Amino acid sequence: MDRPPPDEELLAESIREPDRFGPLFDRHATDIHRYLARRVGSVADDLLSETFLAAFRKRSAYRNVGAGVRPWLFGIATNLARQHTRAEVRRYRALARMPVEPSVDEDHTARLDAQALRSSLAAALAELRPGDRDVLLLFAWAELTYAEIAAVMGVPVGTVRSRINRARRLTRTALAPVVELSEELS
Repeated sequence: MDRPPPDEELLAESIREPDRFGPLFDRHATDIHRYLARRVGSVADDLLSETFLAAFRKRSAYRNVGAGVRPWLFGIATNLARQHTRAEVRRYRALARMPVEPSVDEDHTARLDAQALRSSLAAALAELRPGDRDVLLLFAWAELTYAEIAAVMGVPVGTVRSRINRARRLTRTALAPVVELSEELS
């Protein structure tokens, strides 16, 4: 059985044969949509379309710097998500204000804990610097490596490490009171 062509080959071939771009969408759309949905909610479908449209238009400008097509696509998606940063921050702040809704089921305590953490996490994410938030979410939600994130962000790997460290520290500090309260109630 023939192995499917690598992303870079498909992208290069798509310059001459635009139909060759389709498999890139098939391979990466689900992961990118999942990442966008977590970042920007209901506009994820639109941003996914915009991501692949922008990638298609920019495909001849793609330069393989060792990270691959997948991080390049996530970079486009992240840039589009940044354009919605104000809405994203408003969304996190709104989530942080949402009351914890009691649920009646066998896992009641775990649900309450998760809801309390959701609000606090949303508030913490809203307060992060955009670059710190981007690297943290690319790492946690898109599951990119530090090298891939560096390629997406156009910064050295050391900068990615610093930003993730800072974002984790600030997030951990913001969540500490909720975690302590949860442990006291358990």
